[in-house]
Amino acid sequence: MVQIHDIRKMFFEEGKNISQIAKTTGFDRKTVRCYLAKDDWNMNVPQTEHEAKYPKLDQYKMEIDHWLTDDKKAKRKQRHTAQRVFDRLKDKYNDGFECSYRTVAGYVAKRKKEIFGKVTASLPLIHIPGEAQVDFGDAEFYENEKLHSGKYLNVSFPFSNKGYLQLFKGENQECLFEGLKTIFEHIGGVPERLWFDNASTIVTKILKDGARELTADFLRFMAHYRFEGAFCNANAGNEKGNVEAKVGYHRRNMLVPIPRFTALNVFNEELLALCEQDANREHYRKEGTHEELHQEDLKALLQLPAEPFETCKYITVKTNGYARFHLNNGLHEYSVSPKFANSRVLVKLTASEVILLDENHREITRHERFYGSYKQQSMKWLPYLTQLSRCPGALKYTGIYQMLPEPIKEYLEKCTKSEKGKVLQAIASLTEKSGFENAVTTVNSALEYEAIDTDSLINLHSRLHGKVVYLDPVRLPEQVPQLEKYKPNLAAYDKSLRLAGGTEC
Repeated sequence: MVQIHDIRKMFFEEGKNISQIAKTTGFDRKTVRCYLAKDDWNMNVPQTEHEAKYPKLDQYKMEIDHWLTDDKKAKRKQRHTAQRVFDRLKDKYNDGFECSYRTVAGYVAKRKKEIFGKVTASLPLIHIPGEAQVDFGDAEFYENEKLHSGKYLNVSFPFSNKGYLQLFKGENQECLFEGLKTIFEHIGGVPERLWFDNASTIVTKILKDGARELTADFLRFMAHYRFEGAFCNANAGNEKGNVEAKVGYHRRNMLVPIPRFTALNVFNEELLALCEQDANREHYRKEGTHEELHQEDLKALLQLPAEPFETCKYITVKTNGYARFHLNNGLHEYSVSPKFANSRVLVKLTASEVILLDENHREITRHERFYGSYKQQSMKWLPYLTQLSRCPGALKYTGIYQMLPEPIKEYLEKCTKSEKGKVLQAIASLTEKSGFENAVTTVNSALEYEAIDTDSLINLHSRLHGKVVYLDPVRLPEQVPQLEKYKPNLAAYDKSLRLAGGTEC
């Protein structure tokens, strides 16, 4: 079956019209027109069916594969030959086994190559311009002085030996898609073929014939960008040796010493710039620099799709009585809003954020996404404070009250019944302006000054966390006369102070 991207290639690159494409492919004109009009592939696509081989052996393949796989534990001279497999099948099934020796021998030879690592379908020795290899590496980094054990996506072009990397806090599908998308957009195109290992984010199963069952999301990603996905044999990462070497090179040259920064997205932009600078060095074997050779890679790239791919995942979660929910097997807890307690909410997961959406897909709140195998909690107080300010009388009877920091609880205790709603509103407003931590700091200062009113809270917050505007000094025009600095004579004041029994200035 002709792939969809082949149809699009005939039209957009080869200049064939719809009638010619329909005649070549066998599709009707309506179907061809539909595939050409579609730019957004954020929908499920059917998996490619693989042609069955040796169909007469289908009912016996699992048994043959079991025998051959067990041979990996045996000495070479005690492994099954094709003749031995044929004889065992004849003995076991007698007249019910109707396959010829030639059929058995062909299948056994094919499976032995796959099982014992002698598969011929491997990376070509001569790398083609425009092909790329993909792999993740491990690296620590500090973001806002917090240490993270992260991952970095590497994309290398073996023909030119030019490579790119993007740093993440994890290695999930969202990180993979975001990293690839960023690099595609940076270089202005898509490699025709990308080589991967058999990571679970991409491959769900390696079939007996060597084909792969791919995740639905990865199939959509491939269809959207029209590249061909190629995969290493199991336990054979050396088949994409260029990117394996690039992983180490990037770590040594761009991630040592341990990077420190305030924003990961900004640092990733810096990494792309470093990769461009690095490409100016001479190729270790070929004539010219990596960048000069990379021009051939760029010529072979596919065009970027008109519609950007949404590199996220949507899931539905059940919240508890405090309107919170858990991800990553209960390790990571996130808040929503009191009105969504004990209900189902839609969650949009990106590589870096957890975004909560209501039934109309409007944003409720968002969190920084957690990674790691330890318990973490993220609480967004603004929705809770806003809700509490509307019914302050019920404050003490909610579990939310016990969750509040001690300074806020103490402050509310000192407020009159009529003042509590206004105070909660003020704290919500301060939280929206500069964050919950700064709001708590303000409340704590107000307690020290015994300033139990909303005006004092607002004024204290402006003093503690308000932005100070610094103005450049005013330069007067040359025509304005310069005056000598006035030097006051304080002797008269000193005399008056002495007469009054005071001290001199």
